[in-house]
Amino acid sequence: MHPQPHPDTPVSSRPLPVQPDPPDAAHSHFGFLLLPDFSMIAFVNAVEALRMANYVSRRPLYRWSVLTPDGAPATGSNGLPITPTASLDDTPAMETLFVCGGIEVRRHVNGALIRALTRLARLGMTLGSLCTGSYALVKAGLMNGYRCAVHWENLSSLREEFSAVTFTEDLFVTDRDRITCSGGTAPLYLMLDLMARRYGDAVAAGVSEQFILDRIRSATEKQHIPMAARIGVNRRELVSTAQLMEAHIEDPLSFDQIAESVGLSQRQLQRMFKEYLNISPTRYYLWLRLRRARELLLQTDMSVMSVTVACGFQSPCHFSKAYRSQFGHPPNSERRRARA
Repeated sequence: MHPQPHPDTPVSSRPLPVQPDPPDAAHSHFGFLLLPDFSMIAFVNAVEALRMANYVSRRPLYRWSVLTPDGAPATGSNGLPITPTASLDDTPAMETLFVCGGIEVRRHVNGALIRALTRLARLGMTLGSLCTGSYALVKAGLMNGYRCAVHWENLSSLREEFSAVTFTEDLFVTDRDRITCSGGTAPLYLMLDLMARRYGDAVAAGVSEQFILDRIRSATEKQHIPMAARIGVNRRELVSTAQLMEAHIEDPLSFDQIAESVGLSQRQLQRMFKEYLNISPTRYYLWLRLRRARELLLQTDMSVMSVTVACGFQSPCHFSKAYRSQFGHPPNSERRRARA
């Protein structure tokens, strides 16, 4: 039994409505396997989301365990050690195990770890990853035929090395019994998505409000991948061109001005964008401005007219037409769609 709120209790402090669990379903129990040098921000964002879900719902919706390969404390990317509650050889009963990796993940994925993950997969456990933890699942062959999210720094190399896996630029991916997530703060949005599916939107919204998030990002959103990471460092002119465009969103430069600024002819610039990005410079520039417009609509209270000006469009009509062509709906409906 849970105590009922006093009539004078503020609404924000009352228990949130929670969708009932399926019959005979246990509370969600997640495990986090910390590899040496794991990304602390990815791990903490995931665990804190679960803790806050319990707080806002006034119910123990989630339990979590922290594991390491050998049961010894694991040191995170920031040098802080975390003491585990169990070792990988003594895995407690749980729904999902997330492998948490860091920048040196390849060094720490060995035969013993692969055998342990393979054994858990055979037992039917859902396996997931945070940040570069995806590499462990991929290396073990447990992502073959699956879609997989991973931090953008590792995308290109993994695509070349593991052709049986479909790597995406999404923030996170839930594909059957595999749940993979990019790094940084993305695990927070993954957990919000999982709790909304299981316990309802009210719980996810309550957690979001407690963390003062402007909005809840969805699985369909892409990571922002810097131009240099997309194409490598071999074409510095292309990186310089993209940086120049990003610096002139509100006051767009002409094609002539861009070509002159980076020391290329218009023909060379066209050919370079086509070869490396399969898009024209003009179209890429428009995409940058529309992406910025969408960010402003979703993350600020700016009017559509103000966003039109801030993103370098000469008229609301032109802006609306370009926005609809890119995203499938006009800018004045973007906020309503996000709230819905």
